[in-house]
Amino acid sequence: MTSDSTTAAAGPVYRLERLSARHQGGTRAYALQDITLTVQAGEQLALIGPSGAGKTTLLATLACAHAPERDGTFHVFGSDPWRLGERARHKLRARLFLAPQTPPLPPRQRVVTAVLAARLPAWSLWQSLVSLVKPADPEAAWRALSRFNLGDKLYSRVDRLSGGERQRCGLARLLLSSAQALLVDEPLSALDPALSQLTLVTLQREAAARNAALVCSLHQVELALAHFPRIVALKEGRVVFDLPREQVTQAMVDELYRGEQPAPPPPHPDDLPAKLAVGACL
Repeated sequence: MTSDSTTAAAGPVYRLERLSARHQGGTRAYALQDITLTVQAGEQLALIGPSGAGKTTLLATLACAHAPERDGTFHVFGSDPWRLGERARHKLRARLFLAPQTPPLPPRQRVVTAVLAARLPAWSLWQSLVSLVKPADPEAAWRALSRFNLGDKLYSRVDRLSGGERQRCGLARLLLSSAQALLVDEPLSALDPALSQLTLVTLQREAAARNAALVCSLHQVELALAHFPRIVALKEGRVVFDLPREQVTQAMVDELYRGEQPAPPPPHPDDLPAKLAVGACL
């Protein structure tokens, strides 16, 4: 076991106390208010809540991609990342992996190169440049893609993928990272029910195998309750409840989503022509 793994096991991965954060983009409005949350190594939890509740901002904050306000407490592996120097904070970020809902994949890049980009934090500049021409470990990329039923897309161009395939390609990156905190934002938005189940099981098995914390935002409450032992509900930037799934009642869920109009189900991007599906995700 590495020293990083030992450190992660010794205390919480995350400790937040009365944390607030403004919306990204320089606005003065708050996206998160008075958030108190502790996440242990190996723990798996789902974030639920209506659109605009603050789930994406919370994940960006946990990934140290968005700085919170100074009033509260924010510790990652025992350190306040925003009181570290730039080099130390960069090293800390290498232990975290954020998979956004729309992965930032260069459209003209081959899938193998896009997936292997997960290893950039561990590579030298020279290794990174060489891998752009000749992928450093295509077999590892193929194995990661195959776990999401995408092995046949290894040498495809990213802009030839459908929306759902792009989403799974972004998640395959996660499998090649060495992160000990896996932060996943709406991984099922472009997937059909069968692929949704496969994706959640794959993410959870990977997190368990490396004893990593897994924090996953989901709109599908039924899947959150079926797969995750801990449910954290957000609304208007605040934690409404943080409970074991057995204690979450239908009345609580109804109250959480009261006032939100359910959106009609979108067509599955995997069923659309690649050009249309990719455009919908950009």
